[in-house]
Amino acid sequence: MTKPIIGFIGLGLMGGNMVENLQTRGFQVNVMDLNKDAVAKVLARGNATEVATGKELAEKSDIVMLALTTSKVVELVVYAEDGILAGMSEGKTLIDFGTSIPDSTRKIGADLAAKGCGMIDAPLGRTPAHAKDGLLNIMAAGDIDTFNKVKPVLDEQGENVFHLGALGAGHTTKLINNFIGMTTVTAMSQAFAVAKAAGVDGQQLFDIMSAGPSNSPFMQFTKFYAVDGEEKLGFSVANANKDLGYFNQMVADLGGESLIAQGTSANLQAAVDAGLGQNDVPVIFDYFKTKFEK
Repeated sequence: MTKPIIGFIGLGLMGGNMVENLQTRGFQVNVMDLNKDAVAKVLARGNATEVATGKELAEKSDIVMLALTTSKVVELVVYAEDGILAGMSEGKTLIDFGTSIPDSTRKIGADLAAKGCGMIDAPLGRTPAHAKDGLLNIMAAGDIDTFNKVKPVLDEQGENVFHLGALGAGHTTKLINNFIGMTTVTAMSQAFAVAKAAGVDGQQLFDIMSAGPSNSPFMQFTKFYAVDGEEKLGFSVANANKDLGYFNQMVADLGGESLIAQGTSANLQAAVDAGLGQNDVPVIFDYFKTKFEK
């Protein structure tokens, strides 16, 4: 069976490795990115074409994939005059691998459906190294027929491919997942900062807490920085801040509020303002330490 032609926008660390995996597995790809060095790497591997606009990419591809930073960027790429929507035609599918606002995802999906096109939101778990090897966790959602249509390609990209329900459920699940994870790491980082200020040894605190129900990979990542001074989580304060903002917006769209998420957001934003935005989330420990300095 002939492999579908893939159009891919967003050749960052995750997206670039996802494209390399697709190329390794014999897919023809059309790519678009502002980083011309990233584009050159894709072209050098062969069976790839650079396109100038989202419209051109959609016209020349069967499946369009996005690995972009924010919902705002996704909407710009989709709705530009020469954007993706302008080039989509019946039977094509858009897959958004980023972390986006569910209401935005559903809006785009409805506009695509009006043209006879499908959409899947499919945020990712695991690391760029897993992306390169096709071993991601993929939280996909959307119309089941559309999902089944693109699942063979998703199976080439992910070790675990989940279908979570109607369009937007993938982004909803990812935001909930990141709310839990980033709130946990923020709270644990503050705990280590309080311990340091109080004269409690960080290694001893870790030994005690990790012997009980608080033990988790998040505890390990927090300890790596707070005790060992190593950044190992691979997820930045700025990204966590963005995702918590999206989580708060999603909760508001549902008619509620989360004081826990708002508190975490306030701390993450303060860490960004302190110049820690590009550091791993556990480096927020350094921000919390400053609260005890006289």
